[in-house]
Amino acid sequence: MPDIDRPRGWLLTLDGAPQSYVDLDAPEHLEFEYARRVGHLLDLAAAPGEPLDVLHLGGGALTLPRYLAATRPGSGQRVAEPDAELAAFVTAYLPLPAGADIRVEAADGRAMLEGAPDACADVVISDVYGGSRMPAHLTTLSYARQAERVLRPGGTYVANLADAAPFRFLGSQLATFAAVFPWLALLAEPSVLRGRRFGNVVLLASRHEQAWEELARRCAADPFLARVVHGPELRRLAEGARPVEDGDAVPSPQPPDGAFSIG
Repeated sequence: MPDIDRPRGWLLTLDGAPQSYVDLDAPEHLEFEYARRVGHLLDLAAAPGEPLDVLHLGGGALTLPRYLAATRPGSGQRVAEPDAELAAFVTAYLPLPAGADIRVEAADGRAMLEGAPDACADVVISDVYGGSRMPAHLTTLSYARQAERVLRPGGTYVANLADAAPFRFLGSQLATFAAVFPWLALLAEPSVLRGRRFGNVVLLASRHEQAWEELARRCAADPFLARVVHGPELRRLAEGARPVEDGDAVPSPQPPDGAFSIG
């Protein structure tokens, strides 16, 4: 769908729900709130303009690969998009920028992760939804170990999650990734964290402590205010939760009607 406010802005919808937004004239523009939060993290992942090697699990309209190509030219990016028809549709109607090192593969995200070499990525970004739910096989302890394996020292795993109070799914993900990574944080709108509505929560996981203070400053100054949660407050959200094994995994919860809609 074209954006009437931006001449070359486009919204990709799947089954009536907004999935991605791209401005072909300004790929550094991030429209969705959760994408803006991931953008702040990517801006702080290395010195300004320094290329990154990134694995994207989930492609959509390739918003974040385009953002990195614009803000960090020379970045090497692999994208796993299991829907080959969608990937072909997107790249035909919304061409990738010339010269960008973005390889889109018709592959399952976990399969790409398991096939990737050790220590090959600075960032792994998971933004995979089957319909409106995150697939179960991308929520488990063995999956988290694969993410840790492919990250370089100092690298970061990033996941777009969705949940609401009492945050059972979010708690399970915190317990799962805390079993593998010593440093975790969440980025989310305050009303979501207070349990007032269903919404996106960005999970960050790393072997090393990140620049949480600068990330919090950027999120607080963003037009779409977000908080960075880590330390004791984050541990309270995971209280009582256990890591998810492959045999026990379930998809993320079904959003309530109207949680992610247009019009």
